[in-house]
Amino acid sequence: MNKPLRRIAIFCGLLVLALLVRDNWIQYVRADELRTDKDNRRVVIERYASPRGNIIVDGKAITGSKESSSSDFKYKRTYVNGPMWAPVTGYASQAFGANQLESIEDGILTGNDDRLFFRKTLDMVTGKEQQGGNVVTTLNAAAQKAAYNGLKARGKGAVVALEPSTGKILALASFPSYDPGSFAGNSTSVDSKAWTKLQKKNNPNDPMLNRALREVYPPGSTFKVLTAAAALEQGLYKDADSRTDSPDPWVMTGTNTELPNEGNIPCKNATLRVALQYSCNTVFGKVGADLGNAKMLETAKKFGFTKEQFVPIRTSASVFSDDMNASQTALSSIGQFNTATTPLQMAMVASAVANNGTLMKPYMVDELQTSNLDAIEKTDPEEMSRPLQAGNAQILQSMMETVVKDGTGKSAQIPGVTVGGKTGTAQRGVDNSGRPYAWFISYAKVDNSSPVAVAVVVEDEKAVRGDISGGGLAAPIAKSVMEAVINSKK
Repeated sequence: MNKPLRRIAIFCGLLVLALLVRDNWIQYVRADELRTDKDNRRVVIERYASPRGNIIVDGKAITGSKESSSSDFKYKRTYVNGPMWAPVTGYASQAFGANQLESIEDGILTGNDDRLFFRKTLDMVTGKEQQGGNVVTTLNAAAQKAAYNGLKARGKGAVVALEPSTGKILALASFPSYDPGSFAGNSTSVDSKAWTKLQKKNNPNDPMLNRALREVYPPGSTFKVLTAAAALEQGLYKDADSRTDSPDPWVMTGTNTELPNEGNIPCKNATLRVALQYSCNTVFGKVGADLGNAKMLETAKKFGFTKEQFVPIRTSASVFSDDMNASQTALSSIGQFNTATTPLQMAMVASAVANNGTLMKPYMVDELQTSNLDAIEKTDPEEMSRPLQAGNAQILQSMMETVVKDGTGKSAQIPGVTVGGKTGTAQRGVDNSGRPYAWFISYAKVDNSSPVAVAVVVEDEKAVRGDISGGGLAAPIAKSVMEAVINSKK
C-alpha cells in the first residue's frame, strides 16, 4: 500500500473509532441524562402513559387519574377535595410540573423508582400495564376536615395537628387554598388560565402559599410557653407557683420604656402559672431579659427554631435572633420584635410539652407501597430533641391546663378531656396598624395520654379589631380538630 492510501486508511479508521466512542458515550454514559432530559418529549409522553399511583389518607385515595384526549399525554391527575388536601399533596401538572408530595415521591407514584424494579419486571413479563405505587400518609381525614372548615369560616390562616408520641402529622390545613386538578392538564385555554389566576401577582390572597409550612408569623403570647420552658430549664424558677421577681410596671432593661400588660390583670410578682393564665407581658419579658439572649436562643433551638424541617416537604425556618440586647430579648420572649414562626413549629412546641419534654420529628408519610399494596418502606418515629426534662414538662402542662380551665383559653374546653393551651394575639404592621394574628396552641389528654397537639393561626381581615383574640378566633378551631382526633380513636 502506498503512502497516501495508508494515510487515508488510518484517517478513516480514526473516524470509525471516534464514531464508536461517541456512540457508546451517548448510549451508556449519557443514557440516564438523556432519558430524564426535560426536553425529551418521549420521556414526558411515557410519564403520562399509565395511571399515576395514589396518595392515601385513612385507607382511601385522595388522588386519582383519568384519561385525557386533549393531547398525546394519555392520563392526567385528579383530586378528591383538592383545595382541602392541596397543602399535603401539592400538584402534578402536565404543563407545570409537580411540587410537595407529588414531586418528592414522584418516582414511587409514576412507578419509575428503582425500588419498584421487581414489580415493573413482573408487569413486563405478564404484559400488565405499568402502574405507580402509593404514598400512605399519616393524616387524619376528620381532623383535616375540621381544620379546613374552621379556617374557611374565618378567611385566612393555617392549622397543624401532631401526634406527640410519634410526630405523625394528623392535619395540615391552609386557607385560602386552590384545586390542583384545575391545571393538571396542559391545555392553554383551560389549565394555563387557571394557573395564571392562582399566581400571587394576580391573586393577592396567594392561595398557593402553604401557610402551615412556608409562612412565618409573629407568634405573640403563644411564645410565652417556650419562655416559661426556658425559665424552668435554666433554673431561673423551679416551679409554677412561687412568686416571680416581676414589678408592674416593668421598665425594660437598658431603656426608659415600660412594657405594658393588656388591661388590669394581676401581674405584679405573679407566679408563672398566673402569668401564663393572664398572659403577663411584664413577667415573661423580664424572664427573657434575665435569662439573656444566649439562653433563650438555646432553648428555642431545642424546640426546632432556626432550622428548616423536612416532613418530607421542606418548611421555612422559624426565627429567634441572636445578638439582641436585653430589651430586644424581652420583646422577642413575648413573641414580638424579630420572633417569627411557622404553625408547624408552634405545634411542635405544644407537642413536646404534651409528650413530657420529648420532641418527636414530625412526618407525614407513613408508608410507601407497590401498586399491589406491598410495603416498600415504612417510616419509624424518631426522637428529634429533648427541650424539657419530664418534671419541667409536667409543670408546664399544669400551667397550660390552668389557661384552658380558668384563663384565656376557656373556649377550647372539651367535656371529659384534659386540655392544655395558650392563646396569642400577635401585633401586625407598623405600630400594630394591621389587624392582629389570632393564635392558639394546645394539646388534649385522654386516659393520661396525649393523642394530639394543635397550632392554629387566623388572619381574619373581616373581624372587628377589638374582637380579634386567640381565645375567640383560633381556640374554637383547635377544639374541633382535637375532638375530631379523639372521636376517630374511639
